[in-house]
Amino acid sequence: MSDDRKAATTAPAHRKLSPALKLGLELGPLVIFFLANSYAGIYMATGIFMVATLVALFIMWVLARRVAIMPLVSAVLVFVFGGLTLWLQDDHFIKLKPTLIYLALGVVLLGGLAFRKPLMPYVFDGMMKLTDEGWHKLTLRWGIFFLVMAVLNEVVARSVSTDTWVAFKTFGFLPLTVIFAMLQAPLMARSELKGEAGE
Repeated sequence: MSDDRKAATTAPAHRKLSPALKLGLELGPLVIFFLANSYAGIYMATGIFMVATLVALFIMWVLARRVAIMPLVSAVLVFVFGGLTLWLQDDHFIKLKPTLIYLALGVVLLGGLAFRKPLMPYVFDGMMKLTDEGWHKLTLRWGIFFLVMAVLNEVVARSVSTDTWVAFKTFGFLPLTVIFAMLQAPLMARSELKGEAGE
């Protein structure tokens, strides 16, 4: 076998998506959900949300030949609770989906720490390398943050109208997550293993 053919055979099958494209594919269905709810109501929006989520997953797979675990889990919950919402005509189910995602993320991250296995390195997927202490602190912070977000979603979902909840889900949770992520930058800079960061 020639060197060229060997290189083609051993080349990695997976390709990394650019951060901007990955963010767009993950947030696109959510923005579509908000717009559809504004014009067609929560039940039509839920169906469109499910279709948009499936399309986003398909595009991820086509471009990268894999789908990351978090978008996949989120998509499964979208289909389960979206299906229940449409079947029973009860929007409480679609409102419950973010709570369960945040709760699951918080429990998994904090549970990993309980077994002395920080899981944030898997979330970053090799994009950067931190000291063990850095990963521990970062995992603890994100675990607590996700639990707080789960409680916040329940409070908002139970205290405001469906339209207001959809707006907050789209334009509230994302800024809060971005701000929290930015606040972790000093910790990550202090804990980064210089010269060993991912490409």
